[in-house]
Amino acid sequence: MLVDAHCHLTGSHLAADQVEATLLRAKEHGVTGFIAVGTDLEDSRAVLDLATRVPGVQASLGVHPHEAKSWSPETEAALRLMAADPSVRFIGETGLDWHYDLSPREDQEAAFRAQIRLAKALRKPLMIHTRSAPEATLRILEEEGAGAVRGIIHCFSEDRPFAGRALDLGFYLSFSGIATFKKAEAVRDVAAWAPEDRILVETDAPFLAPVPYRGKPNEPGFVRFTAAAVAELRGISTEQLAERTTRNLEALCGWAPSS
Repeated sequence: MLVDAHCHLTGSHLAADQVEATLLRAKEHGVTGFIAVGTDLEDSRAVLDLATRVPGVQASLGVHPHEAKSWSPETEAALRLMAADPSVRFIGETGLDWHYDLSPREDQEAAFRAQIRLAKALRKPLMIHTRSAPEATLRILEEEGAGAVRGIIHCFSEDRPFAGRALDLGFYLSFSGIATFKKAEAVRDVAAWAPEDRILVETDAPFLAPVPYRGKPNEPGFVRFTAAAVAELRGISTEQLAERTTRNLEALCGWAPSS
């Protein structure tokens, strides 16, 4: 039993009539749970609709740093109402992306801080995106007291020092297809080293397909390749890794695919 802890099942990359077939392929390979992630208000509405209709899918609602310039009091109010639904397990993805800077950095920080406060008010964990902003991401999480709700550092792509501070805050580290890339030495090192009760696996589909599908569109069923790679790095079986990561997700957000 595997869970894809972060995937995108809505948006232009996947037509609505393709979702069922995509999830069926995943389930045929033992992937029975999916955290579908919203990136802005409209997408979050689509994610919530999907999570309330499709067994095995639960939601993370928020505004991605790329879309942070769209943040407003009205956006926050709408997310607050939507996140009251029991299928919503996380707030986000939120955080900082200083690689592309598709929203001004001050807007990214403002939306990030607001979503941390929203998560704390709702007592739901966070789904964190961080790229090219490791120190700022950790500083804001620490300043805002994000350890009160914890969350996921999704698509972990940093090093042990970053991981240590995130773990100190109670966060979980979610490994994507990057863990299958032989040259991703820092990520693979953390995947082998991190505490067993704080690791998760994900696809970030349709992005970052793992070996042997690297460079092709990713989909939730491919999380099995990441799970196999992380298991090998840790010296355990893929079945043990699947069981451990599923229990970890349940401990973090109170949900498992069988619930």
